[in-house]
Amino acid sequence: MDYKRPIAIDLFAGAGGMTLGFEQAGFDVLASVEIDPIHCAVHKYNFPFWTVICRDIQKITGSEIRQISKIGNRSIDAIFGGPPCQGFSLIGKRLVEDERNLLIYHFVRLILELEPKYFIIENVPGIAIGNHQKILQKIFDKLSKGNYKLETDYQILNAANYGVPQNRKRLFILGCQKDLILPKYPQAISSDFTHKSTTKTSSNLPKSPTVWDAIKDLPEVNNYPELQKRDWTIVNYGTQSDYVKKLRSLVPLENDFSYQRIYNKNLLTSSLRTKHTITIQERFNKTLPGTIEPISRFFRLHRDGLCNTLRAGTPRSRGAHTSPRPIHPITPRCITVREAARLHSYPDWFRFHITKWHGFRQIGNSVPPLLAKAIATEIVKCLDVILIKPIPQYILSKEEILSFNMSKAAQYYRIDCSSVKREI
Repeated sequence: MDYKRPIAIDLFAGAGGMTLGFEQAGFDVLASVEIDPIHCAVHKYNFPFWTVICRDIQKITGSEIRQISKIGNRSIDAIFGGPPCQGFSLIGKRLVEDERNLLIYHFVRLILELEPKYFIIENVPGIAIGNHQKILQKIFDKLSKGNYKLETDYQILNAANYGVPQNRKRLFILGCQKDLILPKYPQAISSDFTHKSTTKTSSNLPKSPTVWDAIKDLPEVNNYPELQKRDWTIVNYGTQSDYVKKLRSLVPLENDFSYQRIYNKNLLTSSLRTKHTITIQERFNKTLPGTIEPISRFFRLHRDGLCNTLRAGTPRSRGAHTSPRPIHPITPRCITVREAARLHSYPDWFRFHITKWHGFRQIGNSVPPLLAKAIATEIVKCLDVILIKPIPQYILSKEEILSFNMSKAAQYYRIDCSSVKREI
């Protein structure tokens, strides 16, 4: 048995949902690769002790990742990530030749170059439907020729079955070197249900946390004028559910092996208000919880149900489309970034870009940490290591990087801003 923390690499890392889940499961994610410098800055803020590599995955090699990070010549236990999924999504044109689909081949290339013991590919269920299955078969063939085997009976997992108050289904492909044992898919720990709770669960599992479990302790942002101009303030929180107590580290968790972040627990962040006209507020008020507002097509959350899938929208290079944001179950307004983060299982110390646009994108593009943790825990079992809770604690600083625009973020990472805008 090994007492060292296993090491991993996150590709297409975004703000760091999968990085956090793997950290909570006991991994040191020594390198994270992401092309968007704004996402990189947010990732660096939340994980200051590891290396964020702001590069295009198409233009970086495995040896460069080793040299830039602290990995060096060490054996890598896992590589994970979710190549951009818009080309595979069931929402949209689903073109096989969509250039975004090609990025998954670079993911495979880096697996073959870096030779990790295990890998995890996350994507939307649409990758396994229709002509896109040809892409999967090419991936399987390339990996099989490179000393890897895969779980070909791949599964679609719903985050709601892993303690997340959100219906979010994603496909996960698990693989390992041929002389190792394939990891199992994690067993569900909670049961999803309809928003009105009218359907009885078909198992003995506890129900998923509800929307109200996730956000009921958060103060009403409309009562804080300062949140019209900034994304933070000092507040008193209300009664907290067991789910929130875990996210806020108010109760000890035996199976959480993340590094402790020290932060002001009266600080409310990522809560910039949205200004709605009286007309919009009236429409939102008339929308029953658990239904869709007919004009905006926004879903109004039901306090006793689950959140619908939080989506990212598209960047400026593809039209700057904002995905529908859920309506708060009580107040006639869209939810805040912090409320979305709670519904995605992010802890309160985790911060996002100060703008709603980037904050929602960073959440919508990410794997819920608790779902990532469940998968990572299965990899840990295969590695046969004994995990020890880490001693170091970290005070998160450098808040200024959370406000970087594209130009400042690109300058911070010393990359060409114009080339990044063309790629993302």
